[in-house]
Amino acid sequence: MERRRLGRTGLEVSVLGFGGSEIGFERAEPGTVQRLLDEALDAGLNVIDTAECYGDSESLIGRAVAGRRRDYHLFTKCGHYDGSGRDDWHPASLEKSIARSLERLRTDHVDLLQLHTCSEEELRRGDVLEVLERARERGQARFLGYSGDNAAARYAVDCGRFDVLQTSVNVADHEPLTLTLPAARAAGLGVIAKRPIANAAWRSGARPTNAYAHVYWDRLQRLRYDFLARPVPESIGVALRFTASLPGVHTLIVGSTRPGRWRENAALMAVGALPAADVDAIRARWQQVADPSWIGQR
Repeated sequence: MERRRLGRTGLEVSVLGFGGSEIGFERAEPGTVQRLLDEALDAGLNVIDTAECYGDSESLIGRAVAGRRRDYHLFTKCGHYDGSGRDDWHPASLEKSIARSLERLRTDHVDLLQLHTCSEEELRRGDVLEVLERARERGQARFLGYSGDNAAARYAVDCGRFDVLQTSVNVADHEPLTLTLPAARAAGLGVIAKRPIANAAWRSGARPTNAYAHVYWDRLQRLRYDFLARPVPESIGVALRFTASLPGVHTLIVGSTRPGRWRENAALMAVGALPAADVDAIRARWQQVADPSWIGQR
């Protein structure tokens, strides 16, 4: 599996990482998570990304692979302390959240601590940034990141206080290609692509039951990329390789509850870089069809 240097952090990261939202929200069994992560780590994955609000995700990860802590870079997020998805940027809540995450993950530090969809207003106020910076000073985090989109993500890049940006970018979400990725690259930030296959919203051929993928489904119905007509594994491979080809992107976070899925995705990536002509065709189709309201999705 190809590895890339995560911007100025210097961390060597696998181009495919594991996202922990599904195992938490779908209440995966501990044994399943154990097998899933052990297989992925054995196959070359070295990035695990989660958040305090992904149900039991942190606890499941800690239980499964805390004993292999040197085998992977561990990323988590804070900002929704009660787990309901409601924002809570009070410094005391963030402090408690960080301590709880470390306990759940069974570690004394994370490699990347991220603010999770914090608004631009909160970022400009500065209190939340100071909490993360104190955590880094205490050794609870090696590097700091911002996970989010739109104008807040651009401010996070420009303010100079983060090492990494995690943002949604894929075949159905091109806003970062002009709004944040060039600036992040110029500033030397690492970039993590979340939702890198647009939730595979086209997989079943019908509108997904999960509303989280509805925006991407609706966009793709209008975009009608040629590759979407190919067999599903092949089309997912094109989507993965498109996101991996974008300048400045270092690792793609893909979640699953099924052991073996990461190996399958790694095999799709191993075909090689998406030809420049295919990348250009996807970009051209977006520029032809995309509505100005199609902003980055959380």
